[in-house]
Amino acid sequence: MRKKLIVGNWKMNLAPEEGARFVADLSAGSGDWPGVDVVVCPPFVTIPAVAAVLAGTRIELGAQNMHDQDSGAFTGEVSGHMLLTVGCKWVILGHSERRQWFGESDVGVNKKLVKALALGLRPIVCVGETLDERETGQTIAIIQRQLLNGLANIARQEIEKVTIAYEPVWAIGTGKVATLAQAADVHSFIRSWVGKTYDRQPARHTTMAGGAAEHIRILYGGSVKPENAREMLSNPELDGALVGGASLQVEAFDGIIRAAG
Repeated sequence: MRKKLIVGNWKMNLAPEEGARFVADLSAGSGDWPGVDVVVCPPFVTIPAVAAVLAGTRIELGAQNMHDQDSGAFTGEVSGHMLLTVGCKWVILGHSERRQWFGESDVGVNKKLVKALALGLRPIVCVGETLDERETGQTIAIIQRQLLNGLANIARQEIEKVTIAYEPVWAIGTGKVATLAQAADVHSFIRSWVGKTYDRQPARHTTMAGGAAEHIRILYGGSVKPENAREMLSNPELDGALVGGASLQVEAFDGIIRAAG
């Protein structure tokens, strides 16, 4: 049985003082949470303040992006090594907003993924289709392309460290939510693709007993709220959620975590 994972993506919200106060309030109720892994991903400038509060709690820390190089003349960028030095264990890669507004490509996501794994960070790789692609029947083709290019050259023993997040672009910040059947169908395809791609490879130095498809966690992202979380997360194909807006409200995010138990 795969353990559920709930990830809060704060996007460009919550300055250091606000973020520290948020996680202090959130962690106060974590003692009676179900057996769920919880990660928060603040903006870069807020990470150190949040890290200081999270020390000794069961909430882990992640970032929303990283560069594929260790250092250099890359104005405005942050390296994976830098993330490690401030306590990050996780990093989101290829979020649809990064693809849409900053021109990130599958190839670029792959470069970051390779670097994240080399550094020991736990990557959350995002895939998803636009509304036009959904309505023209291209969903599976788009997801397959993103997986094929985004996970290129990732070995069997490394895929166990990767989490995949399916986020239909048309459901992010719109209030629209994919039906449970729509989400489960895509999650099922992703799991099948992982199995066909990786379970034929020899598993050297792996900690997994069984196939990659059996163990990889696939999250759903797209207007997840306490009101719909329990129904969505009750499906065995959905291993958790990548939460946007609702992760900025302590009561709402706490409700989603509890719904995952």
